[in-house]
Amino acid sequence: MKTKTLRSLALAGLAACMAGCGGGDDMVYKPADQILPPHIKKLAVRPVINKTQQFGLEDKLTLRIRDEFLRNGHYSVVPETLADGVIVLTLTRYILVPTQYDSVLAPIAYKLRVMADLEFVDRTKNQVLWTEPNLEGVQTYTASTLAGGITEEQARELIWEVLARDVVKRTIEGFGSVSGTSRREISSEPPPHETPTPQVKPTNPNPY
Repeated sequence: MKTKTLRSLALAGLAACMAGCGGGDDMVYKPADQILPPHIKKLAVRPVINKTQQFGLEDKLTLRIRDEFLRNGHYSVVPETLADGVIVLTLTRYILVPTQYDSVLAPIAYKLRVMADLEFVDRTKNQVLWTEPNLEGVQTYTASTLAGGITEEQARELIWEVLARDVVKRTIEGFGSVSGTSRREISSEPPPHETPTPQVKPTNPNPY
């Protein structure tokens, strides 16, 4: 009887230990979020750097990011000379590809993809605090000549909204809140501004 009691106590202790240790599958490693340090209270949005071949993208995107920070209200937005931290966004790729053609091979639908690298500069220490490469905004749309279609500029505005929200979310919520596209996926894309040429079967000039 005494042996059975000791065995039961030992089994109960082992079960409690396994439950307390999480049992293997329940033990998930989760890195700590990289939230901004407490000394950073005021942010500046540096004018967007445009490294694409598409002219005039930076001004509207800069304003859209600044407006998103103001709307969020978590940090004060000030000129860079007064800021503790600085948002630096660099546009790296602008890819516009026709995805559908009409009967005369004129494009009637497009996929626009814009990519950017984001970094945060701790201005008080003059160092880059973190980086988030390959942020992406994608918009598919039909040409403005069709019912319900939009222009390329309107498609860009939709992408600016996405990128601005991602910039603010990454800054405030930290590592893992947004993520960029993998380099492998980027390498499979056509070069910026490359427009695939429709393949037309040539006619035989001398059928006889």
